[in-house]
Amino acid sequence: MNPTVNPTLTEAYTACEEITRDQARNFHYGIRLLPPDKRAVLCAVYALARRIDDIGDGDLPAAEKAARLAAVRAAVDQLTAGRDLADPVLLALSDAARRYPIPLDAFGELVDGVEKDVAMDTAGLRYATFTDLVGYCRCVAGSVGRLCLGVFGSRPDPRAPGYADQLGIGLQQTNVLRDVREDLLNGRVYLPQEDLDRFGVDLRLDESGELVDDDGALSALIRSACRRATTWYDDGLRLVPLLDRRSAACCLAMSGIYRRLTERIAAQPESVFDRRLALSGREKALVAGRALVGRT
Repeated sequence: MNPTVNPTLTEAYTACEEITRDQARNFHYGIRLLPPDKRAVLCAVYALARRIDDIGDGDLPAAEKAARLAAVRAAVDQLTAGRDLADPVLLALSDAARRYPIPLDAFGELVDGVEKDVAMDTAGLRYATFTDLVGYCRCVAGSVGRLCLGVFGSRPDPRAPGYADQLGIGLQQTNVLRDVREDLLNGRVYLPQEDLDRFGVDLRLDESGELVDDDGALSALIRSACRRATTWYDDGLRLVPLLDRRSAACCLAMSGIYRRLTERIAAQPESVFDRRLALSGREKALVAGRALVGRT
């Protein structure tokens, strides 16, 4: 695409779908169960959320990350202003927001969460309590759940955004458990300090780069955290009966992949000690297939 020429709307949505297909290795299994229009819109939502995450996770200096996050926040604030947009992701999202009740302020919450994460990384701080971690998860993942709900639509129920929020928080807890080793290699710890203290865990790597499990303490912590995450999935899945069949299938597939991953980690905590655990493509496809017929 010529960067000096504004993309067409079709080109903008195509770009978002390519980003989603290439980078949403778990979510794409659910997104593709949606009808074409909703699928395209949710890809636009994902593409901007991914951009925000990538800024936070990248190697830029903290000041540059802050500037880029501020620019995204400003762009979202102007998204419905009717301006010509050269950025395909913003163009697609602007169109999507005119046609679907997407809560654009949730992108601001996502930026809030990433900004806080960058600030904590810079200061070398950790999450003290599980309540603190939930606050972070609500910003970076609950927000995405509510954005998805804006695309799905639901039967009128004031509890629906809360259920979407709970599902997102559950998924983020799974991310934390899956990525313990990778995060530690990058100097980050998301496991709450109160959990580490309660189980007597000294979170560290051995000489081979594997997580150390002194007397099974880390395994016990991970199993407990998996059980806790499962309660968030249980609560959040009360959203499913409020959705149409295809949106429910998408929701069940996306959450089902992460829930299956949670169950795998709970059964074998050591599976995350030396690598980033993932389900196989076949396993993800099976979860998606079950979701399409309304099964978890």
